[in-house]
Amino acid sequence: MLWTLIKILLFVAVVIGLAFGFGQLMDSTQTVELRIFDLEFVLSPLMALGVLAALLVALWIVLKVIGLIFAVLRFMNGDETAIRRYFTRNREKRGLDALLGALIAQAEGDGKAAIVRAEKAHKLLNRPVLTNLLVAQAAEQKGNQALAEERYKALLTDNRSRFLAVQGLMRTKMGQGDKDKARALAQKALDMEPAHEPTQDLLLSMQTEAEDWTGARKTLMLKKSAGHLPRDVWRRRDAILALQAADALAASGDMHRARETAIEANRLSPDLIPAAVAAAHALIAQGNSSYATKALKKAWKAQPHPDLAAAYAAIEPEETPRQRVIRFEGLLRKGPEVAETKMLRAELLLAAEDFPAARRALGDLYEKSPTARALTIMAAIERGEGADDTVVRGWLARAVSAARGPQWVCSKCQHVHTSWQAICDNCGAFDTLEWRDPPEGTGPGEAQAALLPLIVGKPPVDEAEASDIVDAQAEETLETAKKSD
Repeated sequence: MLWTLIKILLFVAVVIGLAFGFGQLMDSTQTVELRIFDLEFVLSPLMALGVLAALLVALWIVLKVIGLIFAVLRFMNGDETAIRRYFTRNREKRGLDALLGALIAQAEGDGKAAIVRAEKAHKLLNRPVLTNLLVAQAAEQKGNQALAEERYKALLTDNRSRFLAVQGLMRTKMGQGDKDKARALAQKALDMEPAHEPTQDLLLSMQTEAEDWTGARKTLMLKKSAGHLPRDVWRRRDAILALQAADALAASGDMHRARETAIEANRLSPDLIPAAVAAAHALIAQGNSSYATKALKKAWKAQPHPDLAAAYAAIEPEETPRQRVIRFEGLLRKGPEVAETKMLRAELLLAAEDFPAARRALGDLYEKSPTARALTIMAAIERGEGADDTVVRGWLARAVSAARGPQWVCSKCQHVHTSWQAICDNCGAFDTLEWRDPPEGTGPGEAQAALLPLIVGKPPVDEAEASDIVDAQAEETLETAKKSD
């Protein structure tokens, strides 16, 4: 408030001073003589003041004209001038308009228009990273892989866009079907940015598809180190990759490394059923049956499975059925109330021809969970105890149309597999197979009515064959029971 009052007072004082000065000049009787060569002028003070002002204006105009002349000369010489700045601003405005048009066209999905406008922006703007990126993305959207590759290569020269350029080149190679080069570029991109999660996931997918299990394990370790993967998930997936690597080593004939890798897979994830089975076979081959027994018992406690029972039987292949019943008790005690345990115990007792004990072992499982396997066991028990053929065939008829029980099911696409695999055959997902009952109406229909999971057979190819095999296997079992009588 005080400052405003001071400014008003100063303004009033200046006005009063100027008015007083002009008044004095107009009242003055003095003159000013001005002589130019032979000409002599007599001016009043007010006229002299006007001439002085006119001279100052003329001098200012002359200086401006001289400055304009020098500015034109500097512009022609390429120096930064107001004229150049004017043309530059105009050029940038047109370039930005073209850039905006390219972005809008790209957002609308018009790849051709986006490329045209982006090329115009590239010519008008001195922003090669921005415009090259826009042209590359528009070309990629339109499917012009050659142009996209050209512009992504141009982005390699700038440190700010090198990682982005490598990713773009990787996508162009994938679009061209060159998976090997795409995988190499993905690896290069990950070397540049080791913690970049999308690149980690993409490279891991490429490596598993190419069965590069060693490289996939390294990428998985990077994901864990970057904090993108919980430790328990990392251990399970690393175990799966190690198991796949063991299979590859075994196929190449390097059995020693294959066995060591299988044992490592079981150490990483003791409850992974395929890893426990592979480790058990490796330990048996090395003469470490006790360690194989421990590995199988630990996996069985986590989730009983027929493959674990088959591997457990392989520890002592020459034992009698009665000896096997006794030895298997150490395994069966790990999950006595589980359906798999009950059926396995009943099957072992059937093989030992102890039919009443087999019935007791099976309990009411054929009522609570009437699978083909449980019902076929009941048919064999009835035959072993001397029941009529009508009763036996009644059980078999129910077994043929009953549910198949737990199978390897992909949690992502619900596709049913006849055996465990690291990658789903249907959707290509990694580590998605679960041992559980399949959705209603799905499944390959493989026969699961074989009495002993210790004998591993090949699955049938369709439902009709499955029914025939169930019937044939049941008839074979009944014939064996008749001979034993």
